[in-house]
Amino acid sequence: MTRHRSERVAEAIRGVLAEAIREVRDPRVGFVTVTGVSLSPDLRQARVFVSRLGSDVEREGAVDALNHAAPFLRHAVATRAHLRFTPALRFVSDAAIERGSRVEALIQEIHATEGGPGDQDPGTRE
Repeated sequence: MTRHRSERVAEAIRGVLAEAIREVRDPRVGFVTVTGVSLSPDLRQARVFVSRLGSDVEREGAVDALNHAAPFLRHAVATRAHLRFTPALRFVSDAAIERGSRVEALIQEIHATEGGPGDQDPGTRE
């Protein structure tokens, strides 16, 4: 199986799940973002990476709720993505957005303490 097909299937699953997660009525889910889908080589297993801002407890609660709702979400993928086989879904937490926010905050802090890059004249650099 080609890599391109796997990528296309993963993107189709990600798109369907992004919509279907809004239909999950568990309050623990909250505002979850599907950041990626990783498929097994035979396309039978899908690891779905999700991100949710909040505490560790809130993130883990959202992942647990999504794993509990996996049969409902798998049915949504089966009916909307038109795949020959619908992969089993396993949701895992992706902390990339939170790490990015933390890095952005650190950069802002550095610029605030140094006075920022715009404080010097371009001709007076050291």
